[in-house]
Amino acid sequence: MTHLHSKRLPGPPPRGRTLAAVVGLVAALTLGAIGQAKAAAPAPDRVSGTVSSADRWTDRAHGFASLDGGTTGGAGGKVVTVTDQASLARYAAAEEPYIIRVSGAIAVEPFGSDIVVASDKTVIGVGDSGEIVHGELHLNPGTHNVIIRNLTIRDSYVEGDWDGKTQDFDAIQMDTVDHVWIDHNRFTHMGDGLLDIRKDSQYITVSYNRFTDHNKALGIGWTTNVLTQITIDHNWFTGTKQRNPSADNCAYAHLYNNYLSAQVNDGDPVWTYGNWSRGHTKMVIENSYYDGVQHPYQADATAELVQRGSILRNTAGRHDEWGAAFEPRDFYDYRLDPASAVPALVTRFSGPQKRIGTVELNVPADYPTVQAAVDAVPDGNDSAVTVAIAPGTYRAKVFIPAAKPRILLRGTGQDRSDTVIVHDTPAAYGGSTGSATVRIAANDVTARNLTFSNDFDEAAHELNGEQALAMKTTGDRIVFEDTAFLGNQDTLMTDSPNLTAISRVYIRDSYIEGDVDFIYGRATTVVERSVIKALSRGSATNNGYITAASTWKGNPHGFLITRSRIVSDAPAESFHLGRPWHPGGEVDAVAQVLIRDTELPAAVKSSPWTDMSGFSWKDARFAEYRTYGPGSAVTADRPQLSDADAATYTVANYLSGADGWAPHAHH
Repeated sequence: MTHLHSKRLPGPPPRGRTLAAVVGLVAALTLGAIGQAKAAAPAPDRVSGTVSSADRWTDRAHGFASLDGGTTGGAGGKVVTVTDQASLARYAAAEEPYIIRVSGAIAVEPFGSDIVVASDKTVIGVGDSGEIVHGELHLNPGTHNVIIRNLTIRDSYVEGDWDGKTQDFDAIQMDTVDHVWIDHNRFTHMGDGLLDIRKDSQYITVSYNRFTDHNKALGIGWTTNVLTQITIDHNWFTGTKQRNPSADNCAYAHLYNNYLSAQVNDGDPVWTYGNWSRGHTKMVIENSYYDGVQHPYQADATAELVQRGSILRNTAGRHDEWGAAFEPRDFYDYRLDPASAVPALVTRFSGPQKRIGTVELNVPADYPTVQAAVDAVPDGNDSAVTVAIAPGTYRAKVFIPAAKPRILLRGTGQDRSDTVIVHDTPAAYGGSTGSATVRIAANDVTARNLTFSNDFDEAAHELNGEQALAMKTTGDRIVFEDTAFLGNQDTLMTDSPNLTAISRVYIRDSYIEGDVDFIYGRATTVVERSVIKALSRGSATNNGYITAASTWKGNPHGFLITRSRIVSDAPAESFHLGRPWHPGGEVDAVAQVLIRDTELPAAVKSSPWTDMSGFSWKDARFAEYRTYGPGSAVTADRPQLSDADAATYTVANYLSGADGWAPHAHH
């Protein structure tokens, strides 16, 4: 864009103090979560009476798998989606780390064959439909750092072989491995054991899985050594006969909040049982729930078993308790749910979950930069990926190309000011687009709880091209929630790939600051429940322009600013609401801007719309509706929308398009 040469006066309040002051005003207006609100504490869970279910989806291993360096799987590696056996086998066996998303059912051939999983891998089902059918995931000796989550592994049962003696067709088998997390899977109807953890494997956690309709569920051991450390929590064993689990020569086996129900009853007096502490195992059982189980928990004379807090219904046989075993909290912290809540919790949250299929890439824990995490997302990405950004200031540019849709950028701090992506490039060095700190060309991108900034100091430089974008978007269905955009000239550009292409952007509960044309472009853009700060450049008459829309004339919906507040430190009657931008003199770019149900400051001119580059504002589509505050006086130069038209110029109508997009409806 071509702009008048302008400077902000030196010595303004620091950005942090300016933003804090605005936030205070926002809070007074009770406009929702548009200030620097702290993250809410977890709410009581309606099922357990403890905490919300939200933290049951964490992507970080707990229990023994979290110790001695932890278990991160394929974190730091590329994300791939597989739909066939060949692709799954290739990526699973690769030397480098991968996050492997299994989409749909993969039928393994020959029947019962192994898929070898090498070190530094995450194998995760997309949504709740990722399945491996007729095959086994196999971890060879020496394998380490593996996460297997959110999968169904089923149906390698050899007809007539209930005892599993003819074929060793497990769902997952591992020998002499370390740091493995098995989480939120469903295992059913296999040829031998469902899950076999063997031969001195160490630092293992098995959580929130379903073991169903099978003879041998979960076996641990097959060794004379006493090395294995394993956590088993929130699993549902139902319709199984034995090994729920069988733990042989485990150094430490911690079982808590597991649910055993509907045990197979074939009259076997010995090998139908719940938990068995075998050999020299030290086992601790806490707050589990046994319903209809023979021998719910038992221990060899050489083993130790401590049980506390569990509930037993319709049980018979052995209830062994002897020895001191160990204290799990000496090794790690954990949350213990009430035993009475276990059936409801475990039936609800165990097994594959739709939400878990969302892959989370952690910056900088697993990826050193935001761009590195974005680069790990596969081209043509077909399911959601979260780039979780830890609190900090990231001085770098970020580009999300059109080939990488469905990304969520999420700051993990308590408020948006904790996580800042910033750079200081002006348009003089690479043009307007090249100045942008962040560019989003992909569709279906969301940013949440973040600050985007271009801190180029226009007052300190004399350049021909002082535009400095914090954000530029050209993708469709872009959402910004609880975000801040900091800059001066051209802070936020919401655009589309070309003049007649319509892209949509929804900005909610956010903060935008600038001086000249700092909300501009041709995308259909809704700014709702937000604070817009018009910064003073020190002029008594003209400090700048809030909007510079370049809407295609065939698009009835350009910019809508609604239920928001515009604030300013500029003198009265010194700021324009906007002007029409015709890029390169394009006559078919006819600005459309509606400001409705929004407070305006005294800084807004009584004639708030103005011409640009020879194009009259009167030929554009500018209007207000029910604005209020000291800058809202109606004059002859302020077109007002009628009540009848206002009923059609709504958030829903701006955003819906042909696909019915309605991001505002999720609040």
